[in-house]
Amino acid sequence: MNRIVSNPKILGGKPVIRGTRLSVEFILNRLASGASEKEILENYPRITLEDIHACLAFAANSLKNNINIELEFEK
Repeated sequence: MNRIVSNPKILGGKPVIRGTRLSVEFILNRLASGASEKEILENYPRITLEDIHACLAFAANSLKNNINIELEFEK
């Protein structure tokens, strides 16, 4: 987890990949919108596959013990 850092002077303290201004949120949104790890690495050559995996691990750890599920009510 030392790949993910937070600094109030960078992106208002959002978690980012160390040494970049790429937020965990940005990487997760890219993956969620269909970008492959390979595409992200090609577009942002300063990060590594391990950085992407650290973003995923950070998100998983952040959600641990939090259950937020929106349900559609049946009629």
